[in-house]
Amino acid sequence: MLIRWGICSVGKISHDFTVALKTLSPEHHQVVAVAARDLKRAQEFARTHDIPRVHGSYEALAKDQEIDVVYVGAIHPHHLRLGVLFMNLGKNVLCEKPLAMNLREVQELIATAKRNNVFLMEAVWTRFFPASLEISRLLSQSAVGEVKMVRADFGVPIMQTARSVQKELGGGALLDIGIYCLQFVLMVYNGEKPEGVQATGVCLDTGVDEGMIVTLKFSGNRMAVCICTIAAELQNEAVIAGTKGTVKIPAHMWCPTSLMVNGVETQYPVPEPALPLNFINSTGMRYEAEEVRQCLLEGLKESSRMSHADSALLAEIMDEARRQVGVVYSQDNQ
Repeated sequence: MLIRWGICSVGKISHDFTVALKTLSPEHHQVVAVAARDLKRAQEFARTHDIPRVHGSYEALAKDQEIDVVYVGAIHPHHLRLGVLFMNLGKNVLCEKPLAMNLREVQELIATAKRNNVFLMEAVWTRFFPASLEISRLLSQSAVGEVKMVRADFGVPIMQTARSVQKELGGGALLDIGIYCLQFVLMVYNGEKPEGVQATGVCLDTGVDEGMIVTLKFSGNRMAVCICTIAAELQNEAVIAGTKGTVKIPAHMWCPTSLMVNGVETQYPVPEPALPLNFINSTGMRYEAEEVRQCLLEGLKESSRMSHADSALLAEIMDEARRQVGVVYSQDNQ
């Protein structure tokens, strides 16, 4: 089955996603159209990636009858509007994380998908890496005993980037990178809702969080700690501590290519890109793209590995963490 992709927005992440698709069989995945608000940028993107059709508006992309799935690579304040636009015209959607700005918006997107009987998935690419699949397998076999503590940190100095610090662009550490730490914890604990959420953080003058620490308490005396910052480089690792051992992602926890199980390391390299990438290990986005294809082959409207319930719980926890730290976006008041 061939999946015909449309690319919405032509920023850095859309470039990397399109490069990642080229590592898959052209009999299974093809990018057939791209759209941007700036037609010239869309045309340049199309030339770079050999995409046959170019649209100068997202509305035109939504009406393109030759597309099976739209990849939404726009910044997250636009996810709700664009997701609704595409799904209302019958398009399946893979939307970059965070799926939306808050739980209310996430629920609206999920309801729109169900109303139109289309596929919708939040592009939390981490969950589909071979290393992540191996983690789930190990935990299902109780390879480290009962999990008692999970720790994940993600910090990179990106405050010079406008979209990272400006509130109207959805800036802030939690929504941009802290989400990776939280989703990892929820993956380990099988989507269980925590009994308690405690968050502390520091905010910039723009009103977004520069850094945040979120502590989660789960049933059975199990806990997790997530640390994120856009002001400094952290270890960017994740550790699962059980009663009989540990599983560790030693680096790049959001796009893992190695895993340490009780001190023994195994590598899971991603394919080499055909074009230069903007972000590390970006060809690993191939795994989420293939998940979309497999779901469509099976007639599914959501992925069991990153379900609608997973996205809703993730948004609910981030809403509560932001409330405690005092980060409020305009979308929270609508």
